[in-house]
This record gives sequence, C-alpha cells and structure tokens, in this order.
Amino acid sequence: MTREFGVGIIGCGNISGAYFKLIPLYRNLKLVACADINPAAAKARSEEFGVPAQEIAALLANPAVEVVVNLTVPEAHFPVSKQALEAGKHVYSEKPFVLTLEQGEELRRVADAWGLKVGSAPDTYLGGAHQFARHLIDSGRVGKIMSGTAHVLGPGMESWHPNPDFFFAPGGGPILDMGPYYVNNLVNLVGPVKRVVALANKAREERTIGNGPRAGEKVPVIVATNIHAVLEFESGAQISLMTSWDVWAHRHQNMELYGTDGAIFVPDPNFFGGTVEVAGMDREPKAVEVWDHPLTAKNYTFDWGTQANYRGVGLSDMMEAVATGRDYRCSLERSLHTIDVLTAILRSAEEGRAIDIVTTCTQPAALGIAEARALLRDDVAAPAVEAAAE
Repeated sequence: MTREFGVGIIGCGNISGAYFKLIPLYRNLKLVACADINPAAAKARSEEFGVPAQEIAALLANPAVEVVVNLTVPEAHFPVSKQALEAGKHVYSEKPFVLTLEQGEELRRVADAWGLKVGSAPDTYLGGAHQFARHLIDSGRVGKIMSGTAHVLGPGMESWHPNPDFFFAPGGGPILDMGPYYVNNLVNLVGPVKRVVALANKAREERTIGNGPRAGEKVPVIVATNIHAVLEFESGAQISLMTSWDVWAHRHQNMELYGTDGAIFVPDPNFFGGTVEVAGMDREPKAVEVWDHPLTAKNYTFDWGTQANYRGVGLSDMMEAVATGRDYRCSLERSLHTIDVLTAILRSAEEGRAIDIVTTCTQPAALGIAEARALLRDDVAAPAVEAAAE
C-alpha cells in the first residue's frame, strides 16, 4: 500500500488554490494543514477546502506535516524553506525556490544535515505533451538538436493581478517568474546549459494596477522586463530565449527546436498539455497525436477554457523518491541549475559579457505513461475541476 505523506502549505495567496485543488490527485499526498503570514488568508483557504489553518510556527511543529509546500512570495522562499528544513520537514517550493546560488547551497547544506529533500516547481515539463516531445527527441525523430527559439511574451500581470508588486521587484521580472518554465523544459529536452549571453531593458518605470481594491495604484518597476538571451548547452545546441512583459502582440511560437533531421514545435511550457508538431526534411510541420499519457487529459477549467493542470506532480514524485531512495525529477540539483542559468542571464545583461554556468545537472528521467499513472489515485480520470480563485 502506498504511504501518504502529510503536506502543509505555507502561503495561501493566489497560486495556492491550484495546489489545494490538485494535491488530492496524488496517491501519496494528503493535505493536513495550511498557514499564512496573514491569518485571514489561511482561514479563507481552510474554509474553502476543509484543511485546518494554523500559525506558521504551529504548522512547522505539527508532527503530521512531513513536507512543506512553500507558496510565499519569491523573496520569502529562501528563509521560509530554511525554517521548514530546520524544523525537520522536506520542502517543495514554488519557483524561483531561491534568488541566488548561495541561498541554494545553504538549503542544500541544511537539507543534507537533516537528511531531507528540497524540490521546486515548475513541474509542467512533466506534462504529457512535454514528455511526448522528450520521447520524440530521445527516439531520434528530428536528429540531434542544434538550435532553437523560445518566447514568453506579454504585457504584464498588473491588469489582472490585484497585488502585482512582487512581479516587478527583485526576484520578479519575466526571466525569474516565467523563465523557470522554459529553462526547466529545455533542460528536460536538451540537457544542461554551459554558457549564456544576454541584453535587457524595461519599457516603463511604473505600472498601473487594473484590478481589485488597489485598482489605479502605481507600482514601481525595479527589474528588467524585456530580456533577450542566447543559451549554449553542453550538448552544443544554441537556443535563443526572449522573455518580456513589454509586448502587446506577437506571432512567435512558444518553443521551436531544430535538429539535424527536422524540427519540433513544443507547446507552452507554462502548461502540461498542448499540441506537439514535427517537421521532417519535407519542411512541413504537422501535428503529432500525443500518446495516451495521463498528464495530458484536460482536467482544469479556467475562465478562458479547460486545460491539463497537474501541479504537484513534482511534489508527488519527490515524496515517492523519499520512500524509495531513487532520484527525483524536480530536484535541488536541477532547480539550482535553472537558477544559475536565470541569474547568469541577468548578470550578463548587467555586465555586458558572456557568463559561464558554474553548476551542471543530469537530464531528469523521462516520466512515462506507467510512471505517471503510478503517482495518481485510481479515481483521477475525473471531470474537469473548476479553478480555485487565483
């Protein structure tokens, strides 16, 4: 019988709704407590989902909590995760799990000393569409990947997010907020990064909140919001990455990878599903029917449509690794490599030079159909769930 690990959530803001909804999909996870620096936020989630609300100190002292899911704002990720480790809890953090390599190494030191695991989102690259793209590349469908492009472009979050300040503060910006989805997926598909070079700027010095009780309030823009980077991979591939919150419209694909025998078009790494297209030497991209992977099914209804959403699969995979002793996919090693790449991009833009990546990692093991099904409860093939207020 699969062992259930008790999960405590710290941080009951916008993103927490998805975790409250989706953690129960996994056979080895059980929500047992939640907390927030704002007790009213924890109380609201407690009443919505029937999970007991506690003070943060009480949650960390709760013996039923074996792993803490850290959903605080980026600047708080490191101190909250360290506090949880020192309380004897495994930690799974929202991205970015740290803001510097030094913070990541400190979490590694504490985790090793306590015999604990640290993992980090995003885990969207474990979705069926991205694992199918991985399968096609690994099987040689398009030859060796040698180049590519990746774009995450939009006007910013201030029009819809009621408290967007942290998006434009240190730890925010498109490269640290959205870049993890793209770099994680590139490491999944191509392998670790060797060197980066980048340019950056910002279009505005302040943003106007367009939604909620603070509508009309101005938010200062402290970080770069338009970043162009080129990533050189250890495999020899060179891939350009553009992240921007200064773009109102565009016609760029989310991700295109060019191999020696063809090209593969990868859907948005911010989501678990989507359409994978492949072109061979005929130079004609064609949709490829995605395999019957359980993390492809559309199960989550947003205002704008229904999508595959399986947030927490990285957490489930990590806790299965705790039980079995195997490697886990969203590991500290790989997450820290992503942080190294992202912070090196920002440094390159600031210093005007190429930056060598000092960390490395292995590609995560592919998450096949059987492995993914083994993480899900037997009754998961369920109707789409409404998105929690986010």
